[in-house]
Amino acid sequence: MNDKPSEAETRTAFESAYRANRRGLLAWTTKSVDNGEDAEDILQDVFLGAMASLDALASVENIPAWIFSSVRNRVIDLWRKRKTRRQAGETEVSEETIGEILDATGLDPLDAVVRDEIADALADAIEALPPEQREVIEAQVLNGIGFRELSESTGISINTLTARKRYAVRRLAFALRDWIEH
Repeated sequence: MNDKPSEAETRTAFESAYRANRRGLLAWTTKSVDNGEDAEDILQDVFLGAMASLDALASVENIPAWIFSSVRNRVIDLWRKRKTRRQAGETEVSEETIGEILDATGLDPLDAVVRDEIADALADAIEALPPEQREVIEAQVLNGIGFRELSESTGISINTLTARKRYAVRRLAFALRDWIEH
């Protein structure tokens, strides 16, 4: 006698557990990764991965716990990836920051090819900034830290931090203009 549930039973159990816990999982994941899109991607990857391996899920006794563990593992993987990228000197630049810098350069931000190349050039230019300016840009771009919070954590006045960002944006715009000309 086979006690193993059928694939259809496993699918139904998983889908039911996923639906019942999705809202809480999404909230936890969004808080953990500070990005709604990444959180959605993680949940979708877990769901699709489970659907692709229903046979392996048939032996899982606590499906909600399995789902949470899978989501948690994906979040940890993302944290490790981000840490590795930061340690390697890679800088992920937000669309808002790229737009701010593009405005200063006069480039057409709608050109996708140019935009991708600019993002790479911009990451290099950020690494070349003086440390004080790079720290302000990275704090805001990578970590989403506002001037007030940054001021409180560093003891540097908001006016000084604002000036450093303004100088950094000018340097980055100049570096991009120079990159375009060459």
